[in-house]
Amino acid sequence: MKICIASSGPSENSMIDPRFGRCPYFIVYDTKSKKYAVVKNEAGGAFRGAGITAAQRAADLGCGAIVTGNIGPNAYNVLSQSGIKIFSGVVGKKIKEVVEDFKKGELKENNRETASFGPGRGFGQRRGLS
Repeated sequence: MKICIASSGPSENSMIDPRFGRCPYFIVYDTKSKKYAVVKNEAGGAFRGAGITAAQRAADLGCGAIVTGNIGPNAYNVLSQSGIKIFSGVVGKKIKEVVEDFKKGELKENNRETASFGPGRGFGQRRGLS
């Protein structure tokens, strides 16, 4: 299985990013080959639709699971409809620690989004504007 992890940087020593749609990178770990791949998240700078675009990219990469800090409702819907498992609420860990936690079954699968729209959330570059 391929695991797509929201990452703040381009290596297994980078920290997990609290945002899924706007994280700078995805670290994709393949549990069969035990190899990492770095994918720049092109959706991160989008004015709108970052979560949807990022979720579609993870599906296109063949990922069976997502690990992140938070996941918005639109990304959650795309991932759920694609049959991709979502593990959110993971914070303060390096990517390689997240992978080990996943392999040990220590991450909790989510059945709902963990971030919602509102000022500062879900509106891309318009954060904080009324």
